[in-house]
Amino acid sequence: MKTCDIELLEKQGCISTDWSQVTIQEGTDLSRIRNVYFNGKVTIGANPVIINVPGGISNVRIGDNVKIVNVSSISRSQDATFGVGTDIAVLDESGSRPVRIYPGISAQVATIAARMPKYSKDRLLPMISCHIQNLPDMPEIGDNVEICDCGTISDVRIWSGVRVDGAVRLKNGSIVNNTDKERSLTYVGNGVDAENFIIEDATVTGGCIIRNTYVGQGCVLDKGFTSHDSLFFANSCMENGEACAVLAGPYSVSMHKSTLLIGCHTSFMNSGSGTNMSNHMYKLGPVHWGVMERGVKTSSNSYVMHGSRIGAYSLVMGEHKNHPDSSEFPFSYLFGDQKGQTIVVPGAMLKSYGLKRDEGKWHKRDRRLNRGMKIHDRITFEILNPYTADMILNATGLIRHLLGTPTDDEGFITYKGLKIKPSSLKKGLRLYELALCKYINSIKEKEAEGKITIKDNAEERWVDLSCQVISESDLMEILNAGSIEEMEKRLDQASETIDIDVKKWTEFLMQEHIDHDALARLSAELDTIIENDRIEALRLKDMEDNMLSFL
Repeated sequence: MKTCDIELLEKQGCISTDWSQVTIQEGTDLSRIRNVYFNGKVTIGANPVIINVPGGISNVRIGDNVKIVNVSSISRSQDATFGVGTDIAVLDESGSRPVRIYPGISAQVATIAARMPKYSKDRLLPMISCHIQNLPDMPEIGDNVEICDCGTISDVRIWSGVRVDGAVRLKNGSIVNNTDKERSLTYVGNGVDAENFIIEDATVTGGCIIRNTYVGQGCVLDKGFTSHDSLFFANSCMENGEACAVLAGPYSVSMHKSTLLIGCHTSFMNSGSGTNMSNHMYKLGPVHWGVMERGVKTSSNSYVMHGSRIGAYSLVMGEHKNHPDSSEFPFSYLFGDQKGQTIVVPGAMLKSYGLKRDEGKWHKRDRRLNRGMKIHDRITFEILNPYTADMILNATGLIRHLLGTPTDDEGFITYKGLKIKPSSLKKGLRLYELALCKYINSIKEKEAEGKITIKDNAEERWVDLSCQVISESDLMEILNAGSIEEMEKRLDQASETIDIDVKKWTEFLMQEHIDHDALARLSAELDTIIENDRIEALRLKDMEDNMLSFL
């Protein structure tokens, strides 16, 4: 810089250990750079506003049109990684299932890493490390960034178009924006204290404390939420409570105080107030973990002891202390009795209008849409899909078998520690059969509309990969990928061709298990049950409103 420029900056309260290492775009209005300490090599782009950084800007590259006001310090160390490559000890807190984070990681890749630890160690983690090494170099502070009223910021890369306002401390992280400034989802706000993190197309504010955490596209963390060793994917919303070692797939929601999610895999989950879990039995440490299949809801003050596995779209009420595995009974009510044992009412959720309402609202609440970004997480929104239909089909066979077994002294049939009334099994069997007909009838309607191409019949098994339903054969192909890019490409292809795979499997299902003549009638019967549930809910709501009214 020119001597006169240095003199002007010094008159405005600026200091540098070596002005020769400070580069400012020629033609910059230097009156907008005041009270700043420069240390090491600093590069500043065009049209900056940098005011009051007493702790210094150290070894940082700054883009164009950047505003930095009232910030304690911004620094970069020589070996900074910006949170990229941090291993998250998800599910098992001992670190036996690490997920190595980077910008653009999808819920699907993260799930493979956490749920298939041997494959991850042998194949996936090396591919991720190679992918990270090939990521492009970028300025520490991109274009059109605003950083105001913050504490220390060290080893943090802030992408273009991001706003950081009032954060207390940010250390070793990346704040990623995949869109232009006007449409950015990315915001880090008041009171945030974050270390070893990536926040990508998401909002973290309201005094949140996060450690070893990835916050993905469309997510919101607010109102004092705390997290360590956890991953949050598309449109998850977390407030007030706490997450430890959680793999939160898309649309995982926890909004209430005194709610602890720990050592679990979730998606489409809604946690009631006071939901609690435990992963430590004082023998091997916090190594136990569980799976809440897609769509699980927990009532207020519910409790689950891991390891456990809760079936898809089930409602969990009370305390469950026997490591319940209800995965073979999707769409169920689960009650914890006085001894902490689990009572199952199979298929009861299938009657609920709330499920139909959820299915409609999830897609509308996708905060990633219309933002011009590449969407990382693939989502199968349909409640009745090949994965849940396959589980329902298996449940019907299991129920028929259980109905032939004797009851205990209390009138329950016991299976894998679960307690089930014979009357509940019979009602559940009927609901499952109606749901299968409903699912198959919907596929036939798509076929009639030309939305599905008929292929050869094929028996297939299905996997729910954090909201992306794919066939096991597709998963095997994905696992044979030689790079992260190839893996993501194959995941995209599986998402694009699922309708064809669904048709193949559904044709097999129809041939083996369904009465064609009764299909439409039975499908309509389930619709009637759900509609009656809606009407009854509205009737009870009207009664409640009248009771509460003062006129």
